[in-house]
Amino acid sequence: MKYRHEYKHEISHCDMLELRNRLSAVMKKDVHAIDGKYFVRSLYFDNAQDKALTEKLNGVNFREKFRIRYYNHDTSVIHLEKKSKTNGLCLKESVILTKEMAQAIADGDYGWMMQSGEPLIQELYTKISGQGLRPKTIVDYEREPFIFTAGNVRITLDYNIRTGLNCTDFLNPDCITVPTGNAIILEVKWDEYLPDIVRDAIQLSSCRTGNYSKYAVCRIYG
Repeated sequence: MKYRHEYKHEISHCDMLELRNRLSAVMKKDVHAIDGKYFVRSLYFDNAQDKALTEKLNGVNFREKFRIRYYNHDTSVIHLEKKSKTNGLCLKESVILTKEMAQAIADGDYGWMMQSGEPLIQELYTKISGQGLRPKTIVDYEREPFIFTAGNVRITLDYNIRTGLNCTDFLNPDCITVPTGNAIILEVKWDEYLPDIVRDAIQLSSCRTGNYSKYAVCRIYG
């Protein structure tokens, strides 16, 4: 496991069009993308005191969040993920869940988790028990990913962000989601260094690093 740099910027539609052209010229498309993009659905966890949300909004230096995620409406591969942030660096841990496991968690059936044999599932269980973590909200969006091998750089353009309101049945294709606005998010992630050719390609005069959170935006509605 390795900590990575991760920065987020809210950009305009014109910025996205310009960046799409620039990045296509110097970076490769993700092999998992379909027509250059893919759909992401996540189920985020929080407790009754909104610990994860509050720590994000307050910029707490040491924080973590749990989510379950799948891509392109394909529920045959589902990930439980824990994202940690320490001193501005990010670490993501992940384990595969079966569809039945994911549905059980969404339904509030947690008794099996300590016997799963998977440390990350067991850790989530201890925080469900000890901190009161529960499935909180669905976050949907479309993502255009770009990859640069040197520095293990990954740049994404995220848009069409939608929230499931209070629905947590995230495997249900009929779960209603609503748009959260017109925000477009540029995410820039890398390991030890960001190559100059990529750094130059993402320069925008109107863009500033921000503390944007798709989860936080989706929580506006509940």
